[in-house]
Amino acid sequence: MCNFGDLVTDPVSREPLGNHQPHLPIADIEDRAKRTDIMLDSFSAETLARIQFAFTVSFHIIFPAFSIGLASFLAVLNGLWMKTRDQTYLTLFNYWKKIFAVAFGMGVVSGIVMSYQFGTNWSVFSDKAGPVVGPLMAYEVLSAFFLEAGFLGIMLFGRERVGEKLHMFATAMVAFGTLMSATWILSVNSWMQTPAGFSIAENGQFIPEDWWQIVFNPSFPYRLVHMVLAAFLTTSLVVGAVGALHLLRDRSDQEARRMFSMAMWMAAIVTPLQIYAGDMHGLNTLEYQPAKVMAMEGHYESHPDGAPLILFGIVNQAERQIDYALEIPKLSSLILKHSLNAPLDGLDTIPDDEEPPVAIVFYSFRVMVGLGFAMLGLGLWSLWARYRGTLFTTPWLHRAAILMGPTGFIAVLAGWITTEVGRQPYTVYGLLRTSDSLAPVAAPAVATSLVAFIIVYFFVFGAGTYYLLRMMNKRPATPRLGLRDGPIRTAGITPAQQIEEDFIPGEKDTAQ
Repeated sequence: MCNFGDLVTDPVSREPLGNHQPHLPIADIEDRAKRTDIMLDSFSAETLARIQFAFTVSFHIIFPAFSIGLASFLAVLNGLWMKTRDQTYLTLFNYWKKIFAVAFGMGVVSGIVMSYQFGTNWSVFSDKAGPVVGPLMAYEVLSAFFLEAGFLGIMLFGRERVGEKLHMFATAMVAFGTLMSATWILSVNSWMQTPAGFSIAENGQFIPEDWWQIVFNPSFPYRLVHMVLAAFLTTSLVVGAVGALHLLRDRSDQEARRMFSMAMWMAAIVTPLQIYAGDMHGLNTLEYQPAKVMAMEGHYESHPDGAPLILFGIVNQAERQIDYALEIPKLSSLILKHSLNAPLDGLDTIPDDEEPPVAIVFYSFRVMVGLGFAMLGLGLWSLWARYRGTLFTTPWLHRAAILMGPTGFIAVLAGWITTEVGRQPYTVYGLLRTSDSLAPVAAPAVATSLVAFIIVYFFVFGAGTYYLLRMMNKRPATPRLGLRDGPIRTAGITPAQQIEEDFIPGEKDTAQ
């Protein structure tokens, strides 16, 4: 007969223990089992829920970062067309509006999923912070998203139907709506970073007391300016990369020359403003979230006589130090306190259970800053080429612009990682811990939905991104870019022959 004890296995070696003569001492078995439990706990429901939200928000943020800037770019192009009647502006408007339509749709779909996660994975957070966060997110839908969606169809298809002035108004409203959408969402996030204007009820809920303080909380102005400039930079780099691609193929392409010139002006002007805004945002963060800045700077120890600026190094969490640090003495104090000898506190002043994950924050911050200075270099290079009259005839500049095309998205992701991971271990900074915000969900359920999200997102948004790249690969003067130039009509309403005629570019809109 089979000994039942032979079916009981060691949790690590998976060898049968036997119920009469175990292969290992009991203490050793318990120790190995404890280590196994620790390994499993690293993939707890909280960890999986955080990974899931990080995954979905990372996919989502790249589309608004593009559409915010692109909507404003479209408004500028349309306004220049109406003022100058230069056909190049109309051609570019019709080219980029179709790309905007696809990116806008992908942003909407990817954003809907996140709102559901507040109820499924983070219901405790929703319950406690809902009285503050809920109305702000509702304002975003009512005042911003409806504004975008309501005027989007007119912007895409309405030039010949409503007249140029109303079409221009609709285009401006779409641009304004994207900015309003960013305003409300960033107000929510900023309140979670620097909460203000509330009281806490007996049941632990955050109760609004002053909506002006809630909306215009201490970090909101800095975060809004920083994110909007980031969106403009991201768009300008994409537009510049597309223009550079077509310039490499044909230097005489007027549309490519125009959009490359406009994009490089934006990069040259906005990048210094963004660096300055980032510096101001950092000073605000030092005041309200010092632990985040300590992690960003890699300061494990306090520096009473001036802190060095660590350009790069390897985070050694075990020894609580930065190995192989390349640093400039006292420069961090000069940047953060405007004095070479100003003291700066380190993570040794923060309780261990309130420290953010240093390595992630340290590296992501340097990715963001490094790419920011690369953008500055591209802008300065373009100014030098423009001064010499070689902006459209410098292949290496065009290749550099193509290489820099996706860096805006990478910098935005790195910036958000720095902001959100640096806030840990809190969802509402200093008041509500992430571990206390989780819904009572099991890890397998979160893991299953996470795998489903990964598969669906990579399939759907991978296909969408591929389609966007195909559209950008075509010249601006290419008809249709694979999209119809009008809304799809319901079958049976309009004769088939008439449908085809409606989709043929007319004399008034030959650029399509």
